[in-house]
Amino acid sequence: MKLYQTLESQLKKEPNYVSDNDEVKKWVVLNKAQNFDEELIELLLGDSDLKEKFFIKIKDVLIFNQNLFIQFLEQKNYLNDSYTQFKNKIGLSVDGKYLKQRNEVALVWPFKDCVLEGGQSREEDKRDEIFFNETLAQDEITQLLDPKVLTNAKKFDQEGEKDFDQFNRNENGTITDNLIIKGNNLLALHSLNKEFAGKVKMIYIDPPYNTGNDSFQYNDNFNESSWLTFMKNRLEISKDLLSKDGKIFVQCDDNEQATLKILLDEVFKKQNFVETFIWKNTDNAPALSKKSRKNIEFIHCYEKFLDTKSYVGRKSNNDDAPLLNSGNPVTILKFKPNMIEFKIPDNVYEKGNYDKIELVNDLVIKNGKNENAIQIKGRFKWQQSFLDVEVENGTYFIVKSDKFSIRYQRKYSSNLAPDKFIDNIYLSKAIGIETNEDSKKHIDSLGLNFNSYPKPESLISFLIKAVTEENDIVLDYHLGSGTTASTAHKMNRQYIGIEQMDYIETVAVERLKKVIDGEQGGISKSINWQDGGSFIYLELKKYNQTFIEKIEEAENSESLLQIWEEMKTKSFLNYNVDLKKQEEHFEDFKALHLNEQKQLLCELLNKNQLYVNLSSLNDENFECTPEEKKVTKDFYQIKK
Repeated sequence: MKLYQTLESQLKKEPNYVSDNDEVKKWVVLNKAQNFDEELIELLLGDSDLKEKFFIKIKDVLIFNQNLFIQFLEQKNYLNDSYTQFKNKIGLSVDGKYLKQRNEVALVWPFKDCVLEGGQSREEDKRDEIFFNETLAQDEITQLLDPKVLTNAKKFDQEGEKDFDQFNRNENGTITDNLIIKGNNLLALHSLNKEFAGKVKMIYIDPPYNTGNDSFQYNDNFNESSWLTFMKNRLEISKDLLSKDGKIFVQCDDNEQATLKILLDEVFKKQNFVETFIWKNTDNAPALSKKSRKNIEFIHCYEKFLDTKSYVGRKSNNDDAPLLNSGNPVTILKFKPNMIEFKIPDNVYEKGNYDKIELVNDLVIKNGKNENAIQIKGRFKWQQSFLDVEVENGTYFIVKSDKFSIRYQRKYSSNLAPDKFIDNIYLSKAIGIETNEDSKKHIDSLGLNFNSYPKPESLISFLIKAVTEENDIVLDYHLGSGTTASTAHKMNRQYIGIEQMDYIETVAVERLKKVIDGEQGGISKSINWQDGGSFIYLELKKYNQTFIEKIEEAENSESLLQIWEEMKTKSFLNYNVDLKKQEEHFEDFKALHLNEQKQLLCELLNKNQLYVNLSSLNDENFECTPEEKKVTKDFYQIKK
C-alpha cells in the first residue's frame, strides 16, 4: 500500500528507527509517538501525504493526530511484528474509546469502521461488496471517494432535450440548476461535496429497508452489517452537505427503524433529534397477517444543529377561542374603543365581578361594540404586549353573554406544527394525502413502468413545506421513481436527485419531463401547478464499472472469455493480479461454473477504478472526450 510504503520510507531516513536487518523499529517509533517526540513529528511533516493523513489543521495550526498514527502503526497488517492492538487492548471500542468509557448508547457491528461501496446497476443484481477499513486503507478510500468525471450531460426544458451548455450560478457562485445524477450514490455525494457542502436545506431519503425482499441484496451472512455500513457512509457525507439550519428525513419500516434511530443518533447526535413521524401508508393492510396488520412507516427527522424555528404544518381551523386560562395568574388587559364585538344588548354595564372576570371600569356598549376604552381583570392567556401585537395583525374579540367571558378571533389562520401521526384524515385537511396504492396509480397513469410502490407526492410535499422555502435546495440520493424531484419541481425548490439503478432514465427522467409539460397528477391540482422549469441530467463516467456490467450480462463462458481479452488491454486490474499465472491456469478457469467465472473476473478488477476520478480527467488512458472535460471543469469550477 502506498501509505505504508511512504511511512516506512520516511521513517528509515532516521537511523535510530532502523534495525541491523533494515527493518523499522516499530517499538521505538511507538514510544516516540506516545511522547510527541519533536524529531518524529518533524519527520512526518516532511512528507505531504503523511502530513495530510496524520495532522489536523485548526486555525492554521497543525495538530498531530496521535491516536490515529498509533492505531495505524499498531495494526497487524503493518510491519510483521505487530498484533499489539489485539494483544494489549482486547475490548469493544467505538471511535477509539471502549464502551465502558462512553456514557451514550453505542451501535457496533462488524465492519463499522469500513466504507461500503455498494454499487448496483440493476435492481435484481447482487454483489459481493468490498469493505475498505478507514484506518488501514487510506489510499483506497481516498481514490474511491475522489470526485468523479461527469459525462452524458444534457438539459431538459419545455423545448425538449438539449445539449449541455453551462451551469447557471447565483451571486455566490453556487449552481442553481436542478440536477439528476446517475451513478453510485456514495461516490456522487462525495462529488457534490465541493460544490454543495453546507448548502442543502433538506434531505429526504427512502433507502432500501433491508427486508430481504427489497433491492438491498447483499451477502446474507452480513446483511445487517452491510446495511448499517451502507447507511452510515452515506449519512456522514450527507451531513456535510446540509446547511447549518438543514434538516434530514429518513424513512424506514419496522425491519430496521430501531437500529436506524441509534445510528442517526450517532451521526447527527441525539440532541439534534426532532421527531419520528408516523405515516399511514396503506388502506389495505394484509388481511391474513397473524400477529399484526402493518400499515405504517416511520420518518426519523434530525436537524444538523437543533434550533428554535417552528415547522409549518396545517392551518388552524380559525374558530374563535377563549382568552381566559384558569391556570394563569390574574392580570388586567386594556381594550381600546370598538375592539370588542358583543352579542348582548347595548347598555351601560357597571364595573364589578361577572363570573370569571371583573370589569375594572364601567362599560358602554353601542351598536354592538364597546364605545369606551375598557379594562378587564382575569386569568388570561396573553399579556398586554402580546395582545397589542395580535390586534395589529387583525385579531378582534367577542363577548357572547353577560358573563363577559371574552374570546378572540384571528383574521388569518395560523400554522400549526406538523402532527406526529400523518394519516389520511389529518393531511386531507391540509393538502390531501395519497397512500402507496394511490401513488402507484399516479405512476401507472403516466405510462411509467415502475414495479415498486413510490411514495406519494403529498407526503413529500408535506415535509418540504414544513422546513423549506422557495429556491431552497432539496436532496434525495435514493431517488427511485423521482417523487422527491417531481414534488420539489412543482413547489419551486431547487433539487438534486441521485440514483444508480438503470430506471433513472426510463422512470425518473421521463416523469420529470411530464412534470415540465404540466402533468396534473399528485399535488398538481392542489397547488395549481401549470408547467415549466428545467433540469440537467448527468452521469458519473464509468470505467471498470462498464466491464462489471458486461460480466453481469454475459450468458455463457464464450462471452466471458471475450470480455477477459478486452479486460487485459483496456481495464484496470488489481495490482496483485499476475497475468502470467492467470493464463497458466486458464483451463481451471474454464472448468468453473458460469457464476464462479463471473465472480472471479469481477474480483480481478480494481474497484477504485469503477468510475473515472477527477484527477484522471486529462489521463489519456481514460479517453475523456472534450464534452466530458467541458462539463466536468464547469461543475468543479476548474479554470485551466
